[in-house]
Amino acid sequence: MDLNDICIVLARPSEWGNTGAVCRAMKNMGLSRLRIAAPAYVSKDASIEKLLARAIHAANIWDEAEHFITLKEALADCTISVGTSRRRGRRRKSVTLTPRELAAFLQSKDGRAAIVFGNERSGLDREELDLCNIASHIPVNPEFPSINLSHAVQIYAYELYQLMAEGPAPVPGTWMPMNAAEIQSLVSKTCNFLESIGFYKYPGRAEQERFLQDLIARAGLNLNEGRYLSNIIAKGASMHG
Repeated sequence: MDLNDICIVLARPSEWGNTGAVCRAMKNMGLSRLRIAAPAYVSKDASIEKLLARAIHAANIWDEAEHFITLKEALADCTISVGTSRRRGRRRKSVTLTPRELAAFLQSKDGRAAIVFGNERSGLDREELDLCNIASHIPVNPEFPSINLSHAVQIYAYELYQLMAEGPAPVPGTWMPMNAAEIQSLVSKTCNFLESIGFYKYPGRAEQERFLQDLIARAGLNLNEGRYLSNIIAKGASMHG
């Protein structure tokens, strides 16, 4: 299963602004399938602008959303349906997964999956949760467990993206430590400079190279930092010469 197989389903949503924010959260993490089941929106004409304002550049998620009269219809073609709920009880699901556990579970499955979020004020009711195969919850501070709908969707979307995205492009500025070959190149340049100024009058270069390799590896210098240090060393060598 990959991101294209995941549907975000909103059951009985009542706030246009929240739905717009959900669209943005989905697009941030590469999700595109939105389903609306039994919406409870009020004054559609006056509120669609609020949805689009909150969606910002993710209006296409709303434009391509599927709409259903009932939650049962929205889940009919899904192999796995996941009901999100923090509530537990005798007539509710006894086993629940965190978003991270759920992402790992879905990654190993085939077919289509729906992750269902209930009404902003009341969440999923018992009948809606009964339509789902699995329950999932977000671990939160028990003294303040309520999470905004779009924030909850963002948490699930993030965990799904981390496991299912195919080769996400690196973010400029992301820290990435130098690999062994890059460290060896830096160490060689450093020791060559030291040798050029007569530092190695006695044996010991090999031992010092090992020391510097271990030191740089433990320090976790990234490639740009390594290049900067290498440039300082090269400049020092040219000035000494």
